Amino acid sequence: MSAEFPYVRPRRLRQSPAMRRLVAETRLHPAELILPAFVSEGIAEPRPIASMPGVLQHTRDSLRKAAVEAAEAGVGGIMLFGLPEVKDAVGSEGTNPDGILQQAIRDVVAEVGDQLVVMSDLCLDEFTDHGHCGVLAEDGSVDNDATLARYAEMAVVQAEAGVHMVGPSGMMDGQIAVIRRALDEAGHQDVSVLAYTAKYASALYGPFREAVNSSLEGDRKTYQQDPANAREALRELELDIAEGADLVMVKPAMLYLDVLRQVADASPVPVAAYQISGEYSMVEAAAANGWIERERTILETLTSIRRAGAEQILTYWAVEAARMLKY
Repeated sequence: MSAEFPYVRPRRLRQSPAMRRLVAETRLHPAELILPAFVSEGIAEPRPIASMPGVLQHTRDSLRKAAVEAAEAGVGGIMLFGLPEVKDAVGSEGTNPDGILQQAIRDVVAEVGDQLVVMSDLCLDEFTDHGHCGVLAEDGSVDNDATLARYAEMAVVQAEAGVHMVGPSGMMDGQIAVIRRALDEAGHQDVSVLAYTAKYASALYGPFREAVNSSLEGDRKTYQQDPANAREALRELELDIAEGADLVMVKPAMLYLDVLRQVADASPVPVAAYQISGEYSMVEAAAANGWIERERTILETLTSIRRAGAEQILTYWAVEAARMLKY
């Protein structure tokens, strides 16, 4: 090529680790990561989850230790899921002030205080004997409005246990407004609400259902979003913002990066994404077979979610990734 027209060489900015670090457009930080954690009633030792290598059903004691590890690694938050011994049709243990989830909230807040944002799953599926996210009507469908009344109770009970942020994950219409009103009327104006704004009826929740001892038969396609729909997520976003959501979330993360980008571009509040159990398990399985480089893949997946617009990422690798980012 003529000297008058020299090559443009983007490769100049890729020549060394220092150069690549200097010009990186997307950066991960431990404070942006949130650790989902399961605590189970009635077990004496932490129980491994077969389909999620490295993830445990915790005892209350081991959960406290896990929370301290997360705080020491610089992780930003922890999302708690409680697994009761007894389930019933209305998920009574979800609103029991001494239920496993409320005990876990108190334990973790006492252990790490304000070093972590302590979050709790606000949903009935772990507590119902039918495994659905709400109360069932006589015909077996999920009764949206009856479920909202239960969510309001759950929100107040979790707030009284000391939670900093609740995460309504059931995809009931109107849930953010009802929860916000219940919290405010009970004097918990400072408790934040993380809206599961776009939660899809994904095929990748299987390992999670093992993790929470799910009783579900059938599916949740009548209330979770259809994987075919992206525009619908923006309608859900508009509703959640109007109802008082403090943060919004897209779930799953990796298969819905296009939706995440659209939500991030439109949202006036922070946007999170949940790297779900199936996304975790696929990487772990491929790495265990020697097909991919595990640590590089972990960071690459998280970077892709951050690049698509997530400002907070729920990931089962939160502590491990935070340590990799720090050293």
